[in-house]
Amino acid sequence: MLRLLAALALMPGVAVAATPAELARLHEALSTEALMAILSEEGIEQSEDLRDAMFPGRGGAGWTATAAHIYSAARLSGLFRQAFDEALQDTDAAPLLDFYEGETGALIARLEVDARRAIMAEDVEAAARNAFDALDPSSPRMALLEEFAELNDLVDRNVTGALNANLAFYRGLSSGEAFDMTEDDMLRDVWEQETEIREDTRAWVFGYMTFAYETLTDDQLNDYVVMADSPAGRALNRALFAGFDAIFRDVSYEMGQVTAQFSVGDEL
Repeated sequence: MLRLLAALALMPGVAVAATPAELARLHEALSTEALMAILSEEGIEQSEDLRDAMFPGRGGAGWTATAAHIYSAARLSGLFRQAFDEALQDTDAAPLLDFYEGETGALIARLEVDARRAIMAEDVEAAARNAFDALDPSSPRMALLEEFAELNDLVDRNVTGALNANLAFYRGLSSGEAFDMTEDDMLRDVWEQETEIREDTRAWVFGYMTFAYETLTDDQLNDYVVMADSPAGRALNRALFAGFDAIFRDVSYEMGQVTAQFSVGDEL
């Protein structure tokens, strides 16, 4: 019986599920812990802007501590890993590990994380957007960036994620009873933001890619496109967005809740 099971596992067409050890290796290869640290830092910084917009001059240390807890890197990592691993658990991780533990994949993962941190600075982000605008529309590099973005549905998925995060924030506000908004009000207000969010998202995504992949050769970037178009690459993309959506949905709702509490004077 054991021999039969082993033989079946090796037959073409039989699914090979990712093991916990393989998923751990993939997280390391993708540097997801470093990415969570960046998202944490970015979220805490943005929470200060939220305070200034919603209840300027108030909140004090209580708000800072609350936002730091909600956006803690460990918490974000837990949310991300759970959703990512669940989405990828039925996928054969071997092709992904072969790529990301190889020379080109490891380089790309490092460039992406480095670029994600650098682009937090407004001047770097502006330069990245300008660099994309300066690309020749008929160049091979432009074609590769467009193909990669289309294969991974980067613009639409990021727009959807942003709209869902905004809706979750409104629901959090409403749950605190500090803001009187019906579900229809929330949906209408969020949907009115779609065009602006889409335009900004496209500019950010293509600026980021232009900046992150600047030092890659067209052949290396083409290898990345080929990987993204594979079954394993598509599964990875779905898992990444599942992880990010889990973070921003939960965090946005909680930020809405605590914003409502602080807006009416309750300092946690």
